[in-house]
Amino acid sequence: MHTSFTLHTFSETDIMTHLDALADVLANCVNGGASVSFMLPFSTDSARDFWQRTAASVTRGERIVLVAKDGEQRVVGTVQLIIDQPENQPHRADVAKLLVHECARRGGVARALMQRLEEVAADVQKTVLVLDSATGSGAEHFYQRCGWQKVGEVPRYALMPDGKLTATSIFYKFL
Repeated sequence: MHTSFTLHTFSETDIMTHLDALADVLANCVNGGASVSFMLPFSTDSARDFWQRTAASVTRGERIVLVAKDGEQRVVGTVQLIIDQPENQPHRADVAKLLVHECARRGGVARALMQRLEEVAADVQKTVLVLDSATGSGAEHFYQRCGWQKVGEVPRYALMPDGKLTATSIFYKFL
């Protein structure tokens, strides 16, 4: 199933304008068990704080935030490209926080966000992208279907939102 949606690059102002909607997507994913750096219980205030910090990072030129809106212009997904890298890695970027609200999953939003992210990365001369994902998760399998190459796994890398240890899988993609 593919739903109607549009993709947007958000500025700091856009993030602040859509702060509650972005916080809702993040909270929906974390409370649904997504391993994206946060622990349960997860509050709307924590989600809003995260997005405020992200907005400031966008202004500093450290990252690019892509957002998917559904046909009713509701924010339903997002992903980030972290372009601020060490001096010896100007060609590389990290991919972070691919989030799709449960109401929009299985509709092509995640794939479209990742395809657009690759276009944006190429536009800013990034040729190597890197990301990590909880081993065994649906996200891990999604990235493999999207052509990402798995490098390996790091055992006991992080905690899931419920506090259980999980391994993480490291991926890369050349553009």
